[in-house]
Order: sequence, then C-alpha cells, then structure tokens
Amino acid sequence: MELLLKLFEAVFPVFFIIGIGYYLGKKNPKIDTAFITNFAANIGSPGLIFYSITSTGITFELFSVYFFYALVVITGFSLVGLVFLFFQKKDLVNELPPFILPNTGNMGLPICLFAYGAKGFGVASAISAVVMLLHFTIGVFLAKKKFDAQLIFKTPAFYAIIVSLLFLYFQIKPPVFLVNLTMLLSYATIFLVLMSLGIALTRLKIFSFKDAMIASIGRVIIGPIIGFSLIKFFNLTGFAAGVLLIQCSMPSAVLTYLVGSMYSPKKVVDSIASMIVVSTIISFVTIPIVVFFALKYFN
Repeated sequence: MELLLKLFEAVFPVFFIIGIGYYLGKKNPKIDTAFITNFAANIGSPGLIFYSITSTGITFELFSVYFFYALVVITGFSLVGLVFLFFQKKDLVNELPPFILPNTGNMGLPICLFAYGAKGFGVASAISAVVMLLHFTIGVFLAKKKFDAQLIFKTPAFYAIIVSLLFLYFQIKPPVFLVNLTMLLSYATIFLVLMSLGIALTRLKIFSFKDAMIASIGRVIIGPIIGFSLIKFFNLTGFAAGVLLIQCSMPSAVLTYLVGSMYSPKKVVDSIASMIVVSTIISFVTIPIVVFFALKYFN
C-alpha cells in the first residue's frame, strides 16, 4: 500500500497538470503557447538545468556517469528506431527523432522529482541535458538532413550546462539568491511545459493510427527495456538506476514535432505528430507501471 501511495504521489500531479492543459486547449483552441515555448527554451530550461545540477546534492562524478549512460541508451534508441522505420518503409533520417528523443524534460523531470526527490531530480537532469542538446543538434540535422554546428552555440541550455558543471566540478556553492531564483524558474517551467503538453495533445492529429501504434511501441515499450538492459549490464543500483529506467520510458518529445515542422516534409511531420500523440497516450498506462517497478527495486 505504501508503494502504491508513493506511485500515486509521483504520477498524479504530472498527469493532472497535463489534463489542465488539455482542458484549456479544448476550451480555447486558439490559445497561444508561443510564450511558453520561448520562455522554456531561453529562460526556464537554463534556470532548471542550473538549479537541478548545482542545488540537488549530486556529485560531478554521478552527473558525468549518467550523462554518459544517456548517450548509450540514445544509441540503443537509434538502433531500434532504424529497425522499426526500415520495416515500416519510412524515411530512416527524417522520422528518427521521435524514437531517439524522449520527453525527458516535460514529463521525465517532474516524475523523477516526485518519485526520488532532489537527488533523483539531479540525475534526471543529467539525462535530460543530453536530450536537450541533441534536439538542437542531431535533431535539427535529422530533420533538415544538414548539420549546422553553430546551432549548439545558439542554445542557452548549452551555456547553462557548462556553467553548472563548473560549479559542480569546483564544488562552488551557489549564492542563495541564485538558488532561489533558479528554483522558482524550475518549478514555473515544469508547470508551464506540462500544461503546454496537454494543449499540444488537442492540436496534434493522428494521421495513421496503425503506423503510429507500431512506432510508439518502439518508444514506450522497447525504451524501458533498453534502459533496464543497461542497468543490468553495468550492474547499476539505487535511485539513480530507477531514474534512468523512468527516463527511458518517456514518450516522444513534442519538440521533435516543432523542429520537424520547420525543416521536414509535411508527410514526415504528420507521422511525427501521430507518434507523439499515440506514444503519450500509451505512456499514461506504461509510465505508472515503470515507476512502480523502479520504486520497488531501485531505492
């Protein structure tokens, strides 16, 4: 019973806020979320990264290790995505982002925070930081089939990671006013992006349910299997292993649709939108199961 209560405490707030966004999106289809997107990308995410890395008690070594593990699992996601796309006879480049870039920020961070507390939040941020950087580098490259190295230097999150790691590596204690500021930015960002996810679900359409369902299995079912395999291979234990498993179970990130809509053909964008919607809906069932498993065996 205690474990089920912990599961409810971790998952309910996240799904409830998504539900608020969905309600608002249905009530006002013209509601503008551009402010949320700009705020999260340029102010909220950098603040969240700094707070979660410097103020949650994780060490530089732990952050570095799970940053590396995130790269390993994303490599696994890429291989799975290529296999699924090959058998579905789809574009192996343009349609790969929703397979390899899960929603570790919007959904993953708050769920890990509520499940494992501040330290879990810190480890989740290490994984999310990798995904965030890949959105604006590999994600753009796959969407437009052209690599632009300058994009990474135009991403505020990149500088937030660098500054945060300097604080962490040299064990510099951030001033209280900066901790308080970034803490407020972090919680504001989490609330806004969860709500915007709910709004996005009212706008994105499913163009091919069968294809989207098959692809979504590769994201929300195979994803945690890859995470669990990595945990067993490296013999990982404790809350950090649970965080890794939870982050691997996230659905496709909405940001893959936004990037795709800027650079990819409409047919590809429609397919990405379908996968985001279906994988997110399926995750409402699979995420509680994964979180329950993580809380039971990784503490």
